[in-house]
Amino acid sequence: MLVKIVLLVTLAVVSSHAQSKVPVYVYYESLCPDSAKFINEQLYPTVKQFPNNIDLKLIPFGKSSYRTQGSETLFECHHGPNECYGNKVHACALANIEGNSYQPNRTKEALTLEYVNCLMERAQFKSGEFPGKACADQFEINWETIEQCSNSTQGSNLLRNYGDETLKLQNPLASVPTVAFRQTFDSDVQKLAVDNFRAALCKNLSPAPMECRVGPGGGAAAIASVGLLTVVSLALTRLI
Repeated sequence: MLVKIVLLVTLAVVSSHAQSKVPVYVYYESLCPDSAKFINEQLYPTVKQFPNNIDLKLIPFGKSSYRTQGSETLFECHHGPNECYGNKVHACALANIEGNSYQPNRTKEALTLEYVNCLMERAQFKSGEFPGKACADQFEINWETIEQCSNSTQGSNLLRNYGDETLKLQNPLASVPTVAFRQTFDSDVQKLAVDNFRAALCKNLSPAPMECRVGPGGGAAAIASVGLLTVVSLALTRLI
């Protein structure tokens, strides 16, 4: 009987960490200061804390627009032509970054997050050169593939697709960045997400994981759960 109780306690603790992922769509622009602030200060640290709870979809288009001229697609971007190029770099990175699923820090998702965070941080320095290569070198990502894509029809097609996806959410997009859980826009969720993405995420997770009940850096509850798992493991060892 004791073994059954111990096993039930173990399953309860483990299940508190097993959560389904909520789709989070982030509509942003490569040279937008507000987008950079949100990604660097809100999105990046929260995704790092909740890697198993977020299915992140990045949409680098924002308030841009496009038109076709023959076989070409011409873009006009919120912060000028340099941003159009930056948006293409983001689009091409999302499509072409390759990871290693056997290395947690080098999965496609992990590398993409690090790369985008780096791009948004360094692009705000306005050094005159877009930081695509510098960020790629930092994380050992193949810049040549991304660069070729950004200067080709592939990059234009990818960015145009992100434009179509953006306009499906709102036409025109009201603000940048825009955050939509489950690809559904809600003005109240938008306000909360931009100011406190972690809080907005926790409100959209059911049941809320333990990380939502403790502070951003962890706390007593998290420590207690680890201690409980240790006690349970020792008890099982003695009983088996």
